[in-house]
Amino acid sequence: MAPTAPRPQVISVRPVTLPAPSRGQDLEVRITAPTTGTDLPVIVFAHGFGQSMTGGDPLVDHWTANGFVVVQPTFLDAKAYGLTLEDPRYPTIWQTRVDDLERVLDDLDQVIDAVPGLSGRVDTARLAAVGHSWGGQSVGMLLGARVLDADGRPGEDRTDHRVRAGVLLSTTGIARGDLAPFAQEHFAFMSPDFSQLHTPSLVVAGDHDQSQLSTRGPDWFTDVYHLSPGARHLVTVHGGEHLLGGIQDYESTATTDESPERVDLVRHTTTAFLRTELGLDPDAWSAIADAVGPDTADAAGPAASVAAGPAAAVGHIESKEHQS
Repeated sequence: MAPTAPRPQVISVRPVTLPAPSRGQDLEVRITAPTTGTDLPVIVFAHGFGQSMTGGDPLVDHWTANGFVVVQPTFLDAKAYGLTLEDPRYPTIWQTRVDDLERVLDDLDQVIDAVPGLSGRVDTARLAAVGHSWGGQSVGMLLGARVLDADGRPGEDRTDHRVRAGVLLSTTGIARGDLAPFAQEHFAFMSPDFSQLHTPSLVVAGDHDQSQLSTRGPDWFTDVYHLSPGARHLVTVHGGEHLLGGIQDYESTATTDESPERVDLVRHTTTAFLRTELGLDPDAWSAIADAVGPDTADAAGPAASVAAGPAAAVGHIESKEHQS
């Protein structure tokens, strides 16, 4: 048996506390980074509903092993905080999430300084934002998405041009009048407009992700790809549900579609996309796109599936011709 290559060492610090007087409590952040290397790019990762800065290790471990610094804020909806729908902050918690992300970007040097030996080794100009589920909605606003008001007018533009690339994982789609009653009542922000999302982005969705918040099927999670000019590629995870095979943690009881192969697909496609978009490796995305391949369901014969590579059994990639 061939020897296993040693895994790069990483260091993680939490919590790094950023003052946030208007928030009701200070913002806590985790930062994880390789112990070696220079000019390291940065990923700000936004967790989904009820989660926290400790989530997403199957992705964070892969990203840091590939030379990224990962910064993870804990939002007010984290289960540990126990906020309820009756809390006066809840109606605007979706806006506070975006404020939190902006605070992280504004105070990024302070966060980096919390890790011994990291200052001076980070290229903060190579900055990406990744979000899962509600985190995808939050990150989407930094990329250019806006929220429609009750009259269908776009709300505040929160685009942040410091973010050079985005990844949207299991990110909810447009309202179109088909939100479930609970979502209509409590989640008015789930009425996005993607027409101004111009930041280069990758969308990842599971083709078995049936949300209780919408009467539509898994295609709901692909809206941002089809309706935004910035979304360049769509990775569809075959059999993937909302946690895309288990991206939240290594032993999550919430994962109903557990699959190391699905998680690997998310790991490798997101890493390749960001390495290319941040100018680290111009060939990284084309290599993974060739390995995974397009949808071969309607291709001519089994040879097409073989040509697409073994990862075709796990998922497929679509790209917009004018941006590929």
